Amino acid sequence: MTDYKAPLEEISFVLETISSMKEWDKLPGFEDASEDMVAAILDEGGKFASEMIAPTNGPCDLFGAKLNDGVVTVSPELDPIHKAYVENGWNTLANNPEFGGQGLPETLSLAFAEMLTSANMAYSLHWILSNGAVSAIQAHGSDAIKEKYLPKMVSGEWSGSMNLTEPAAGSDVGALKTKAEPQEDGSYHIKGQKIFISWGEHELSENIIHLVLARTPGAPEGTRGISMFVVPKYLVKDDGTRGERNDVKCVGVEHKLGIHSSPTCVLSFGEKNSCVGYLVGRENKGMANMFTMMNHARIMVGLQGVSIGERAYQNAVNFAAERIQSAQIGSKDRSSVAIINHPDIRRTLMTMRAHIEAARAILYRNVWAIDQAHKSTDEEAKRLALGESDLLTPLSKAYATDIGCEVASMAVQVFGGMGYVEETGVAQFYRDIRIAPIYEGTNGIQALDLVGRKLNMDGGEHWKHMIAEIKAFVQSMDRSLSGQKEGLSEGIKALESASESLFANGFEGLVDTAAGATPYLRLFSTVVGAYLLAKQAVIAERRLAGDEGNPVFLKAKIVTAKFYIEQILPTAVCLLGPITAGADRLYEIEEEGFLRQG
Repeated sequence: MTDYKAPLEEISFVLETISSMKEWDKLPGFEDASEDMVAAILDEGGKFASEMIAPTNGPCDLFGAKLNDGVVTVSPELDPIHKAYVENGWNTLANNPEFGGQGLPETLSLAFAEMLTSANMAYSLHWILSNGAVSAIQAHGSDAIKEKYLPKMVSGEWSGSMNLTEPAAGSDVGALKTKAEPQEDGSYHIKGQKIFISWGEHELSENIIHLVLARTPGAPEGTRGISMFVVPKYLVKDDGTRGERNDVKCVGVEHKLGIHSSPTCVLSFGEKNSCVGYLVGRENKGMANMFTMMNHARIMVGLQGVSIGERAYQNAVNFAAERIQSAQIGSKDRSSVAIINHPDIRRTLMTMRAHIEAARAILYRNVWAIDQAHKSTDEEAKRLALGESDLLTPLSKAYATDIGCEVASMAVQVFGGMGYVEETGVAQFYRDIRIAPIYEGTNGIQALDLVGRKLNMDGGEHWKHMIAEIKAFVQSMDRSLSGQKEGLSEGIKALESASESLFANGFEGLVDTAAGATPYLRLFSTVVGAYLLAKQAVIAERRLAGDEGNPVFLKAKIVTAKFYIEQILPTAVCLLGPITAGADRLYEIEEEGFLRQG
């Protein structure tokens, strides 16, 4: 019931129309990313995800993760797929060739990651975090640290983890208490406890390279006094081989709503006062260093929303096409029909599809901007691409994970009572994706980042540039999609008004801005999503008129864009009022007034 088919036609179309896939091999360093090479990688990646990994999703969920005397055991189903993942070089796609990577575009790696995440989200966290750790070490580590750890992390033989959260320091990372005492040999002794560490302990990889935030003696309070350390599960000898076990121990595995086969660990560092760590970058710069990993993780978590939404949608469509119930409304024939013929089921499936395709387009545009920022030879183009990627990251993380939850819930609804029981499998999608709006910075924090940092960045240049781009596109719209101009124009008008209002609030209106942050992020995401779907639809129209490509697919792209603009975009436009309403109403009830009286 929970089969998965990699949506290669959709992914390829988005890569081409949103991420300029046919231009990749013209950028320095991407010469090998030809159209044929990309197609071959996507095809093989789709087979790997659909045929080998997807069948493990349910069994892994049932097995979970088991802790016994500091050792975490995960489902044996993961052993062969992890071995194949490493042996076939999937982890190397976008990594630096200097350390064994292939140096291909991050956008291509994202497309592959989407398919693997749809196949088994819990397993996907293993390599998402590992590649985030690779990014942080490569950006901030010394040459010695890079040479010691990166080759085997890039190959996938070793994994990585991110250690921020502590029992008394959740989203307020600056409150962390873990200590790092300098030693005469240049290393540090780490002592403290971290919680909610995904894949913090397991036996799939030969070694786990923990990136740990801690305080050195005399460090300033808050985030200004945090440093980053590499803390390997097993110490690494000078020749690169694995040495003795470090003083790091798993003392607990969380019992969670979903992603059961991803061990979420409580890690204790330095119980024997001999946990060895190595400074990454400079002291007290750990928070800035960790953002390299966190921004990568935020985009990849956003991708989880698309991935699980896609799999939930596929299963809902298949069920709706098979489930026979009730006569078709308006038909004289009173015979029961498949529920996919009923208007409300159609509306539900179209809503699911439209949200997924909008979020996918935002994410792929986001990561293509990152590729351009890294590879463009034009300094101004690099600057603008970096600004765009920064602007889109909170949209990618928050909107995509919000709609992932919504779409998974809709899938359960399509299944009806059969969706609420575990045997059909769709309940797992709902359970698994619910964590995504929470971790790597809750979606409320993403909204605050958008209005507090990204809105004001470079004097508002980047959101103004995005709005100008959408306006220019609307003016150029032709053929049948020209009927959507009014709807798109209303969306742009609302977004521009909301942006200008929040931008003008300044520091004095900071509380009012924060009060409107979450609905503003939804409005921004929906308008950008509508634009990117419309952009794809215009290209689909031209191809359909020229008898190019699959007409069924192209027609569906056009109809999905129209549905999104007509049915979903207007609900976001209505958020302009809440965005600009200010915070006064939120504080009219005293704190005790929120409590129910007996």
